Amino acid sequence: MNPESSPSILPASDLARFRLAPNPGPMSLDGTSSYLLGRPGSETTVVVDPGPLDERHLQELAAAGRVELILITHRHADHTAAAGRFHELTGAPVRAADARHCHGGNPLADGETLFAAGVELRVIAAPGHTSDSLCFHLPGDGPHGSVLTGDTILGRGTTVLDFPDGKLGDYLATLDRLERIGPATVLPGHGAVLPALDAVVRAYRDHRQERLAQIRAALTELGPDAGLGEITDAVYADIDPAVRPAAENSVAAQLEFLRA
Repeated sequence: MNPESSPSILPASDLARFRLAPNPGPMSLDGTSSYLLGRPGSETTVVVDPGPLDERHLQELAAAGRVELILITHRHADHTAAAGRFHELTGAPVRAADARHCHGGNPLADGETLFAAGVELRVIAAPGHTSDSLCFHLPGDGPHGSVLTGDTILGRGTTVLDFPDGKLGDYLATLDRLERIGPATVLPGHGAVLPALDAVVRAYRDHRQERLAQIRAALTELGPDAGLGEITDAVYADIDPAVRPAAENSVAAQLEFLRA
């Protein structure tokens, strides 16, 4: 990797650096983290989630080292909008679970192992936030490895399920799978790097169970035929209007899970 990194590219772990895309907001937090992976001394990099279509952001990523491979964690535009342009800029193939977001590369498969920029990456299907969500496990990144989690695990707050594409049953199964990896470093798509993936997963699961209990209580009080808006009002009483649609999506996903 290029030893003369831009000051806008910051260390995240032994094998990962990141640049924050200029797209802060209620859902993207401080912005989308675009990761650059590579073993020290490698002449190439792997970029995960080139982010929104911002030319300066892409030029900074491209200048940090010759890009060998571009990976996508999931379909949302704040992670994928720049993928085609970044492919043009670097010539590197873009690979994702969904072929519609691949450029010059094949779709990724669960359990696939990749070797690029001196780094081993294991592909983990992680449906729940979206049906096409992936995580990337770097077992050689530090004493416990690391996992790039996209929006499946965030650096702060909790993940919204993009229902009906994202489903709670799938998400809970994904959490179980990630917990088994152990105390790996969490490299999220938004927010700060976190230690101990397994502990974070347990906190996420507890939060989901608390929300389910709140929705059960709301159904008991309002009746089993209560509408989505009524239940959202009861469970998310003080929510910022900017994230109200996301709250309704999460409630819809939990209602589908309970009624199934």
